[in-house]
Amino acid sequence: MEPQIELAKTRDFGEVIGDTFMFIKQNFKELLKNYFIFCGIFMVFGCVAFAMSQVRMMKIMNEVNIEGPRTFSSISGIWGSYTTMIVVGISGYCAGITTILCYLAIYKQKGNLKPTSEEIWNFFKYYYLRVLLASIVMVLLLSFAYALCLIPGVWLFPIFGLIYPIMIMENTGFGFAFSRSFQLIKDNWWITAGSLFVIWLIAYIMSMVFTIPASAANLASAFITPGKMQNLSLGSIIFSAIMQQLAQLMFIIPTIGICLLYYNLVETKEGSSLMDRISKFGEHNPQTGFPNEEY
Repeated sequence: MEPQIELAKTRDFGEVIGDTFMFIKQNFKELLKNYFIFCGIFMVFGCVAFAMSQVRMMKIMNEVNIEGPRTFSSISGIWGSYTTMIVVGISGYCAGITTILCYLAIYKQKGNLKPTSEEIWNFFKYYYLRVLLASIVMVLLLSFAYALCLIPGVWLFPIFGLIYPIMIMENTGFGFAFSRSFQLIKDNWWITAGSLFVIWLIAYIMSMVFTIPASAANLASAFITPGKMQNLSLGSIIFSAIMQQLAQLMFIIPTIGICLLYYNLVETKEGSSLMDRISKFGEHNPQTGFPNEEY
């Protein structure tokens, strides 16, 4: 039997990638089960929002072909649908990140034992809004950075990625996590950014298992039923909505990867895991509960 993955240890580039997938392999059922438990409602809303936005778009396109350009109210309706889809998407993304990071936090606290759904829920309800608000702030900051120039946005991307695990693993707020991410990544930007790029690239390629069939179904529908997309493409729209949501499962990969990168940076700079093991020597069945606020 393979030993359980130790989160808090130094890793090189290859070990980060390898241990990410090894952890998923060892915890596959539990990760998937809890992802659906805590993110399932967001996936359902995401499917509905995506399908409604596509149906509205198809309806307006068909009407344009018959009656000519549409009014401002029709265009604003499209933007309203897409805005709803974006809001639901961000909410679901944050739910996924929170679920996986809470799983990892409890896993470490329990000495590499798999957490229960009840334990994850105690953490999830405490951290979700924090992660959501932090995500909104980071989206605004990244958008501003990319608007100024591409380079600042690229430079900030791995730094911002560390904020999520810092907030949950160290039970802290956005402000402290923001400054600590700069401290941890100092002199380690390239290895962190390179590892993140590869992990995200792998996740993106794997997500194509879901997105390519959805795109193919929509393309086939457009060619088979020209001029009647509103009605005859409804099935492909629903299929595409479901596949798009299933593709979100691939976000589990970079979330675990960034957590391992976080622990790698902490161990490289501080070497805290050895002291933790010494302080817990002789303890059995460590308990996890509702996280206490730190000041």
